[in-house]
Amino acid sequence: MKKLIKNPIVSVIMPAYNAEKYIEKSIVSILEQTFKEYEFIIIDDCSKDETWTVICDFARKDSRIVALKNTLNLGIAGNRNKGVSLAKGKYVMWQDADDVSMPLRLENQYKFMESNEEVGIVGGFLEFFDDNGSTSIRKYAPDDKTLRKNIFRYSPVAQPAAMIRKTCLDEFGEYDLKYPPAEDLDMSFRIGTKYKFANLQEIVLKYRENLGSATFTRLKTIELNTIEIRRKYSKGYAYKMTCFDKLYNLIQNISIYIIPTKMKIWLFNFIRNTK
Repeated sequence: MKKLIKNPIVSVIMPAYNAEKYIEKSIVSILEQTFKEYEFIIIDDCSKDETWTVICDFARKDSRIVALKNTLNLGIAGNRNKGVSLAKGKYVMWQDADDVSMPLRLENQYKFMESNEEVGIVGGFLEFFDDNGSTSIRKYAPDDKTLRKNIFRYSPVAQPAAMIRKTCLDEFGEYDLKYPPAEDLDMSFRIGTKYKFANLQEIVLKYRENLGSATFTRLKTIELNTIEIRRKYSKGYAYKMTCFDKLYNLIQNISIYIIPTKMKIWLFNFIRNTK
């Protein structure tokens, strides 16, 4: 039994829905972090499989785990808000129930944030993988200037790999429920109006490519909400949308209705990784 962390430095939040197949490996990747001063909030969002059983098994063995089970399905944005409202840490770190964090992720992101007070949110590289192994690596620029320049085309930080100052989330309010599952981008835009973006130049997370994930099943909704969010922050905020950005978003908007999902994801990854 681990000693209870009364004043955790980091709150790791994991929403889970029907994640029985992968959640054990995901939980273990947090429990094996080199940095230990954290609480681990795991929320079962009314799963219909044995997800809750797996969570409870781990919670009995490690008192840093705060196991919660919703009576109503809240969805991704709702669970983000619930987790943040319960978080006691100085920083909030996200962990999806089918992803795997690298052992040094928490330690390195924490150290970076402690040394860079102007940064509100930090991410890192993603290693995409499936049941057959690694498929690709997505890199993100390290500096705020570059990330801000490209924000109307690419998210500055991958939310599954993000660590955020709790004060930012307290200051800018809850995740907007009208934008799921792109509410994370809206929050990034809000944070960026006052704080800087950054990314560690290393793989911090293994991101599982799953045909049942929101990226695949709700891509049209994601893209429509993403374009709406970009349009919202192009006026009167700390960003500048260029003519090229406007053209890019117009083309993306048109492509929503004419390009199949799998091809669109492949094209995005190809452009994103070779730009």
